[in-house]
Amino acid sequence: MTTTETNRYQSFNENLIADLRANRGKATSGPFFGKPVLILTHRGAKTGQIRESPLAYTRSGEGYVVIASKGGAPTNPDWYHNLVANPDVRLEVEGEELKVRAREVAGEERDRLYAAQVEVLPGFADYEKQTSRKIPVLVLERVD
Repeated sequence: MTTTETNRYQSFNENLIADLRANRGKATSGPFFGKPVLILTHRGAKTGQIRESPLAYTRSGEGYVVIASKGGAPTNPDWYHNLVANPDVRLEVEGEELKVRAREVAGEERDRLYAAQVEVLPGFADYEKQTSRKIPVLVLERVD
């Protein structure tokens, strides 16, 4: 990614996060309008710095399902590596803040949860077709 692309991506995320916080977790415009989006706060695996990532999600029981698609890129997103290294994270969803632990799922559970996200957000079907990697699926489960 070029510096210009990185800056544009960061600016987009910052604006989306501000919109979500101002509207109790609802995006009021752009590509995420009307879509379920949460804000994930996580610690960098290498830097230890706190990061925030807006992510589309679905639900599975009490858990929040997020998919490390990176838009079908050949590599996993940075937030995925951060959750593998530091699974205890915080999320903001629908105006509520929760402490959660990330758990990567595999096999039938992974495939079922991925398909459920495709039902709500059909673009995820394209991401799977665009890459040769098995896109990771994580469940964020509340911890007390």
